[in-house]
Amino acid sequence: MAENKPRVLFLCTGNSARSQMAEAFLRTYAGDRFEAHSAGLEPKGINPYTVRVMEEIGISLEGQRSKDLREYLSQMHFAVFVTVCGQAEQNCPRVFLMSAGRHIHWDLEDPAAFEGSDTQKLDKFRQVRDQIDGLVKDWLAGQGVAVDANVANS
Repeated sequence: MAENKPRVLFLCTGNSARSQMAEAFLRTYAGDRFEAHSAGLEPKGINPYTVRVMEEIGISLEGQRSKDLREYLSQMHFAVFVTVCGQAEQNCPRVFLMSAGRHIHWDLEDPAAFEGSDTQKLDKFRQVRDQIDGLVKDWLAGQGVAVDANVANS
Protein backbone atom coordinates (compact mmCIF):
# COMPACT_ATOMS: atom_id res chain seq x y z
CA MET A 1 0.00 0.00 0.00
CA ALA A 2 1.21 3.51 -0.83
CA GLU A 3 1.02 4.73 2.77
CA ASN A 4 3.66 2.16 3.75
CA LYS A 5 6.13 3.22 1.07
CA PRO A 6 8.60 6.02 1.76
CA ARG A 7 7.74 9.10 -0.30
CA VAL A 8 10.42 10.72 -2.46
CA LEU A 9 10.00 14.20 -3.93
CA PHE A 10 12.15 15.51 -6.80
CA LEU A 11 12.14 19.30 -7.04
CA CYS A 12 13.36 21.62 -9.80
CA THR A 13 12.38 25.04 -11.02
CA GLY A 14 9.86 24.28 -13.77
CA ASN A 15 8.93 20.63 -13.13
CA SER A 16 9.15 20.22 -16.89
CA ALA A 17 12.18 17.97 -17.43
CA ARG A 18 14.68 16.89 -14.75
CA SER A 19 12.32 16.24 -11.87
CA GLN A 20 9.78 14.60 -14.20
CA MET A 21 12.46 12.22 -15.49
CA ALA A 22 13.63 11.37 -11.97
CA GLU A 23 10.05 10.69 -10.84
CA ALA A 24 9.48 8.40 -13.82
CA PHE A 25 12.75 6.49 -13.31
CA LEU A 26 12.06 5.93 -9.61
CA ARG A 27 8.50 4.81 -10.31
CA THR A 28 9.73 2.47 -13.06
CA TYR A 29 12.62 0.96 -11.10
CA ALA A 30 11.20 0.85 -7.60
CA GLY A 31 7.55 1.88 -7.61
CA ASP A 32 6.85 -1.13 -5.45
CA ARG A 33 9.25 0.21 -2.79
CA PHE A 34 8.92 4.02 -3.05
CA GLU A 35 6.16 6.52 -3.78
CA ALA A 36 7.64 8.93 -6.37
CA HIS A 37 6.60 12.57 -6.75
CA SER A 38 7.94 15.68 -8.46
CA ALA A 39 7.22 19.38 -8.25
CA GLY A 40 8.53 22.78 -9.32
CA LEU A 41 8.94 26.19 -7.81
CA GLU A 42 7.42 27.68 -10.99
CA PRO A 43 5.79 24.79 -12.89
CA LYS A 44 5.73 25.20 -16.66
CA GLY A 45 4.16 21.98 -17.93
CA ILE A 46 6.03 18.91 -19.11
CA ASN A 47 8.44 19.73 -21.93
CA PRO A 48 7.67 17.78 -25.14
CA TYR A 49 11.35 16.79 -25.43
CA THR A 50 11.11 15.20 -21.97
CA VAL A 51 8.25 13.02 -23.16
CA ARG A 52 10.12 12.10 -26.35
CA VAL A 53 13.40 11.06 -24.75
CA MET A 54 11.67 9.03 -22.05
CA GLU A 55 9.50 7.25 -24.63
CA GLU A 56 12.68 6.41 -26.57
CA ILE A 57 13.72 4.15 -23.69
CA GLY A 58 10.25 2.75 -23.10
CA ILE A 59 9.17 4.89 -20.15
CA SER A 60 5.85 6.68 -20.42
CA LEU A 61 5.07 9.89 -18.55
CA GLU A 62 1.36 9.18 -18.82
CA GLY A 63 -0.36 10.23 -15.63
CA GLN A 64 2.40 12.67 -14.67
CA ARG A 65 1.75 16.41 -14.68
CA SER A 66 3.67 19.54 -13.80
CA LYS A 67 2.96 20.40 -10.15
CA ASP A 68 3.69 23.37 -7.90
CA LEU A 69 5.60 22.68 -4.68
CA ARG A 70 2.78 24.41 -2.81
CA GLU A 71 0.56 21.42 -3.57
CA TYR A 72 2.72 19.46 -1.15
CA LEU A 73 3.43 22.06 1.55
CA SER A 74 1.91 20.81 4.82
CA GLN A 75 0.14 18.04 2.89
CA MET A 76 2.47 15.08 3.18
CA HIS A 77 5.80 14.06 4.67
CA PHE A 78 8.64 12.98 2.41
CA ALA A 79 11.27 10.52 3.57
CA VAL A 80 13.62 11.87 0.88
CA PHE A 81 13.66 15.24 -0.80
CA VAL A 82 15.90 15.64 -3.88
CA THR A 83 16.62 19.02 -5.44
CA VAL A 84 17.82 18.57 -9.01
CA CYS A 85 18.96 22.12 -9.77
CA GLY A 86 20.73 24.98 -8.05
CA GLN A 87 17.77 27.33 -8.20
CA ALA A 88 15.49 24.83 -6.43
CA GLU A 89 18.22 24.21 -3.86
CA GLN A 90 18.58 27.94 -3.14
CA ASN A 91 14.91 28.92 -3.30
CA CYS A 92 13.11 26.00 -1.71
CA PRO A 93 11.23 27.11 1.42
CA ARG A 94 13.43 26.14 4.37
CA VAL A 95 10.41 24.90 6.31
CA PHE A 96 9.89 22.31 3.57
CA LEU A 97 13.52 21.22 3.64
CA MET A 98 13.40 20.86 7.40
CA SER A 99 10.25 18.74 7.23
CA ALA A 100 11.82 16.19 4.88
CA GLY A 101 13.51 13.16 6.34
CA ARG A 102 16.62 13.37 4.18
CA HIS A 103 17.70 16.04 1.70
CA ILE A 104 19.87 15.28 -1.35
CA HIS A 105 21.05 17.71 -4.01
CA TRP A 106 21.86 16.74 -7.60
CA ASP A 107 23.08 19.77 -9.55
CA LEU A 108 21.86 18.96 -13.05
CA GLU A 109 21.98 21.11 -16.17
CA ASP A 110 18.57 22.31 -17.38
CA PRO A 111 18.05 20.79 -20.84
CA ALA A 112 15.06 23.08 -21.43
CA ALA A 113 17.38 26.09 -21.30
CA PHE A 114 19.63 24.68 -24.02
CA GLU A 115 19.43 26.45 -27.37
CA GLY A 116 20.18 24.74 -30.66
CA SER A 117 18.63 22.74 -33.47
CA ASP A 118 15.97 20.13 -32.83
CA THR A 119 18.64 17.41 -33.01
CA GLN A 120 20.94 19.25 -30.62
CA LYS A 121 18.10 19.80 -28.14
CA LEU A 122 17.18 16.12 -28.27
CA ASP A 123 20.81 15.19 -27.67
CA LYS A 124 20.94 17.51 -24.62
CA PHE A 125 17.75 16.01 -23.20
CA ARG A 126 19.15 12.51 -23.77
CA GLN A 127 22.38 13.45 -21.99
CA VAL A 128 20.53 14.77 -18.94
CA ARG A 129 18.11 11.81 -19.02
CA ASP A 130 21.00 9.35 -18.94
CA GLN A 131 22.67 11.26 -16.11
CA ILE A 132 19.44 11.16 -14.06
CA ASP A 133 19.02 7.47 -14.87
CA GLY A 134 22.46 6.77 -13.42
CA LEU A 135 21.84 8.91 -10.32
CA VAL A 136 18.53 7.18 -9.57
CA LYS A 137 20.11 3.74 -10.06
CA ASP A 138 23.07 4.67 -7.82
CA TRP A 139 20.74 6.04 -5.13
CA LEU A 140 18.63 2.88 -5.25
CA ALA A 141 21.75 0.71 -4.98
CA GLY A 142 22.65 2.68 -1.86
CA GLN A 143 19.22 1.80 -0.48
CA GLY A 144 19.86 -1.88 -1.16
CA VAL A 145 17.44 -1.98 -4.11
CA ALA A 146 18.59 -3.92 -7.15
CA VAL A 147 17.49 -2.48 -10.48
CA ASP A 148 16.69 -4.87 -13.31
CA ALA A 149 18.78 -3.67 -16.27
CA ASN A 150 15.97 -4.72 -18.62
CA VAL A 151 13.37 -2.40 -17.07
CA ALA A 152 14.40 0.50 -19.32
CA ASN A 153 16.50 0.40 -22.44
CA SER A 154 19.02 3.00 -21.23
